[in-house]
Amino acid sequence: MFRFNVIVAVLLLAAPLLIGPAFADAQLRVVVPAHDIMRGQTITDADLSYQMVPNAQPGVVVSMNDLDGMEARRYLRAGETVRADDVRKPIVITKGSLITMTFEAPGVTLTVTGKAMSEGGIGESVTVVNPVSYRQIVCTVIGPGMVRADSTSLSLPNTLASR
Repeated sequence: MFRFNVIVAVLLLAAPLLIGPAFADAQLRVVVPAHDIMRGQTITDADLSYQMVPNAQPGVVVSMNDLDGMEARRYLRAGETVRADDVRKPIVITKGSLITMTFEAPGVTLTVTGKAMSEGGIGESVTVVNPVSYRQIVCTVIGPGMVRADSTSLSLPNTLASR
């Protein structure tokens, strides 16, 4: 048994030397900006190209579909790799703006005006405050100036819930 363990250990230590040269030329196709992209600019397919790189960092974008329609969080240089956290969905709700909040339940639809306490893009969560009750509710952005309140973020008063 000892002899087998020694052979396995030697093979594991020698493996990089034996297979290293075969994979030294391995490259990954990644997405890079075709030209400089300014912070806040919405990215389209025309702004992107593919490039082969050796040793790509984790989180590097490899598909144009992952960047199309996204907004640059920082200045992106032409030809440099882009990480997934370098972009975000375009902001359609800004902090402090008045928004329309809807809540739907079977047979009931409520619509109220609220004030956004955070910013977000479509599909992201934002905090909204009701200007009358000052109650904060976490909502999902569904469009420019529009959010949907989830049933889990709302609770009925005890007097209504007990009926």
